[in-house]
Amino acid sequence: MTADWLVLVESNTTGTGRLFCAGARRLGLEPVLFTRDPGRYPYVALDGIEHRIVDTTEPATVHRAAGELPGRIAGVTSSSEYSIGTASEVARQLGLPHPDPAAVRACRDKHTQRVRLRDGGLPCPAFAVAHTVPEAVAAAARIGFPVVVKPIAGSGSIGVRRCGSPAEVAAAAGFVLETDPVELALPPQGAAVVEEYLDGAEYSVETLDEHVVGVTRKHLGPEPYFVETGHDFPAPLDPAARTAIGAAAVGALRALGLGWGAAHVELRLSAAGPRIVEVNPRLAGGMIPRMVQESTGIDMIFFQVARAAGRARVPVPSHHRAAAIRFLVAEEAGRIVEISGMPEARRVPGVVEVGLTREVGQDLVVRHSFQDRLGYVIASGSDGGAAAHAADAGLRILQARIAPASYATEGSPNP
Repeated sequence: MTADWLVLVESNTTGTGRLFCAGARRLGLEPVLFTRDPGRYPYVALDGIEHRIVDTTEPATVHRAAGELPGRIAGVTSSSEYSIGTASEVARQLGLPHPDPAAVRACRDKHTQRVRLRDGGLPCPAFAVAHTVPEAVAAAARIGFPVVVKPIAGSGSIGVRRCGSPAEVAAAAGFVLETDPVELALPPQGAAVVEEYLDGAEYSVETLDEHVVGVTRKHLGPEPYFVETGHDFPAPLDPAARTAIGAAAVGALRALGLGWGAAHVELRLSAAGPRIVEVNPRLAGGMIPRMVQESTGIDMIFFQVARAAGRARVPVPSHHRAAAIRFLVAEEAGRIVEISGMPEARRVPGVVEVGLTREVGQDLVVRHSFQDRLGYVIASGSDGGAAAHAADAGLRILQARIAPASYATEGSPNP
């Protein structure tokens, strides 16, 4: 008997990829992971996921491998931001549901995204692209300090810095442009983006197609970095602000030619109203989909899988609660010796999940990005205050013991 396949092009490594596979099985489909290295994803062996070793950097190669599967292909998608463009292109070639591949690729280039948002009349910061360190310094002088320097293609706050002087811009741009991509943990960067620094609290809008599922309040660590240390859902906003933020997000999707499947739109609420930080043509990271499900009952991951297979329905909340997540973030480099307190944190009233994102025995370099997260606590409550209180209480119980390691503190990639 041949299977009906859901082809997954690569995966992320922190949980969502595994949940994509579970969603496929809920639909009666057989997930198959196309990847250059199945060893990067422990769940493949643990869950008995079919996989094929494929050069996933080339859509033609992925298309050819899909044609070799016995049976029918129901959909092609990806939980990895870096492979969404390839997956959408292959789905298009196979006549399957998909976002616009050109729109996805344009969105992933942060300078192209900025140009399209500006041309669409969306509220954005001033910006410039820089191919060299001197260009970045000159751009910052034109825009005015402080500025934010970021990779032209990245995620998870990797390489994103607030800069208050030419020297800081030079260091941040040099880090983005000159660091080996393997060490940077991003694709090769042909340019950096220099942007006006935005004041105001940060939010994200979680969407499915052009439907606003809700608005998330983000908590950030200390500047000059932008490490997300927690989230609250739904965000504590008055109705007018919530409507304005949601409208800006949907307007951004339309300006970029998106609006198919999941998207994650980040904004800051300034005194002049919402201004767009960036648009991501994918589900949110940072366990936000899990938090949304706890709050509303809407399973965004399952919706995305069903959308790729042509079976999605309009998402309808089954309940209305509040949820919060807090992350245990490493503050020092070394080797993880112990992370204690998980059983105790799980017993905190309101806490619904406690997990680790790094393993004991792993070596750790502090990179001032999502990679510094060691674990998390998710809580729910009847209102935002109760959920946040429970998540904070659970996080205080978690403790990480890090043993010094000379190699982990020398040659750190941070400027």
